[in-house]
Amino acid sequence: MTTPTVLVLDAEPLPRLGSLTGRARIEHTDESSLAERLPQADVLLVWDFASRAVRSAWPGEGPRPRWVHTASAGVDHLMCPELAASDTVVTNARGIFDQPIAEYVAALVLTMAKDLPRTLELQRERTWRHRETQRVAGTRACVVGSGPIGRTIARTLKALDVETALVGREPRTGLHGPEDLDRLLARADWVIAAAPLTEQTYGMFDARRFGVMQPSARFINIGRGPLVVEDALAEALLKRWIAGAALDVFEHEPLTPDSALWEVPGLIVSPHMSGDTIGWRDQLGSQFVELYERWETGRPLLNVVDKKRGYVPGR
Repeated sequence: MTTPTVLVLDAEPLPRLGSLTGRARIEHTDESSLAERLPQADVLLVWDFASRAVRSAWPGEGPRPRWVHTASAGVDHLMCPELAASDTVVTNARGIFDQPIAEYVAALVLTMAKDLPRTLELQRERTWRHRETQRVAGTRACVVGSGPIGRTIARTLKALDVETALVGREPRTGLHGPEDLDRLLARADWVIAAAPLTEQTYGMFDARRFGVMQPSARFINIGRGPLVVEDALAEALLKRWIAGAALDVFEHEPLTPDSALWEVPGLIVSPHMSGDTIGWRDQLGSQFVELYERWETGRPLLNVVDKKRGYVPGR
């Protein structure tokens, strides 16, 4: 029996795949040689989940890997029409980032409600200024995106006694559909974007949606950068249509030093780190090894992406 070839689209630090020694031939590639190496691979591990090289390399000549795994929750960076139409199975890192991102969102909610950025500024200025802050308990949140990350965010906010509405692709028990979104935005104190990036969600938070929100609302995006029209968000903050915002993801990353977003009043900027806790890369590597063990024995893979929808279907 031929030993399967696992091709890794590299990013530093490299994944720890030593436990696959003798069971898989591990080969490494970068963006420049990916297209050339794809025909020889049985499996592609997209370890560099910030790269869009798969989209351009996949349509080339020759056979393609039977399975592609990305070390990320989102798959928009690798999906192209040719991959979507192929028999190749695509899996993602569903389950790794849910709780860390939910904790990060809760931290942002508390940070904005308790005006912690201003407290730190005043401390640096050695200024004693007593202020009143907002109670979180009893406020309302609208979480847009009903996958594992969105559901975990909703549970975490409910633990803070925040009344939380969850919006998904289709309505069902305990879940609102897109037709309810504007109504929920109009009454929410916290709006959290946790949706996958699809044709339907691209640019969904635009000037009209920010105009629907109440002036006291805060907006948080930990989903995908292009969910948000960034100029519209900046305008909404400058004109005080909404009270504040936090972005952990952006349309173009990394955010350049000359980006106007750094200076937008009321905006917290963080470098796509909401799901990255100590040891997260080891967890991603272990998850791939577990999936490989299923694949090599012919058992059904977990976290299989619906390539037409662009995410793993859930309940």
